[in-house]
Amino acid sequence: MSSPHLHNELQKLHDLLQDKILRLRTAKVIETSAAVIFQLDKQIQEAQAEQDKVSQEIAQLNQQQSPKQQQVIKKQDKTQEIKTILILAANPQDTSKLSLEKEIREIDEGLRRTNHRDKFQLEMKLAVRSRDFYRAILDTRPQIIHFCGHGGGEDGILLEDETGTTAFVRADALANLFKLFATEVECVVLNACYSEVQAEAISQHIDRVIGMNRTIGDKAAINFAVAFYDALAAGEDVEFAFELGCSQLIGLKENQTPVLKMRCR
Repeated sequence: MSSPHLHNELQKLHDLLQDKILRLRTAKVIETSAAVIFQLDKQIQEAQAEQDKVSQEIAQLNQQQSPKQQQVIKKQDKTQEIKTILILAANPQDTSKLSLEKEIREIDEGLRRTNHRDKFQLEMKLAVRSRDFYRAILDTRPQIIHFCGHGGGEDGILLEDETGTTAFVRADALANLFKLFATEVECVVLNACYSEVQAEAISQHIDRVIGMNRTIGDKAAINFAVAFYDALAAGEDVEFAFELGCSQLIGLKENQTPVLKMRCR
């Protein structure tokens, strides 16, 4: 087997393992049995270990390539550029229950059904605390960040503290955080009530930011997210994806709730 072909096969295996890990994580989100969660954790660890092994094999293979072979692989990698979508979810114990697991599952299923699934990698972090926010960005280096949870207008978005209860993160803190990642993050979606204030602040540094100008229902939030990512996965740009998402809220009379903020250059 030629080296470029072996490289492609290893990359496909790596992507399959990534999909498996994501499916297991999604299953864990909606599972209530402690015994099943334990088994899912074990399977996730095993899949991650196998994925790490494949990553090492890819790295070793890259080191063995001739300059010409490396050039071929680089050209292939360039045509297969993968964008990472990071989902950050928070539903503190002292807030109303949201259908976050359904939103995550629907986004994942939407990405999987398209012909461009291999161009996106979905990562997630649940029960997010303030430090988890920046740690997850550092760990995954995403191009798109999707927050789903509660928003409190001027008070900020609602994350969790160490006890699982509400901790507000204000707009200025979010703006300062995203300023540090402005060269990497292309789009931020704040799928939370009254998050326009935070979207406006973040858009000082990030090209495309979506927030909500009033309360948004669970069904509307999910409908918007699914259509938005369906469009991106089909190769459309953020503006088209935003409009498609809004179009799915007309029947719910919430199509004016999402707002798209664009950075002024």
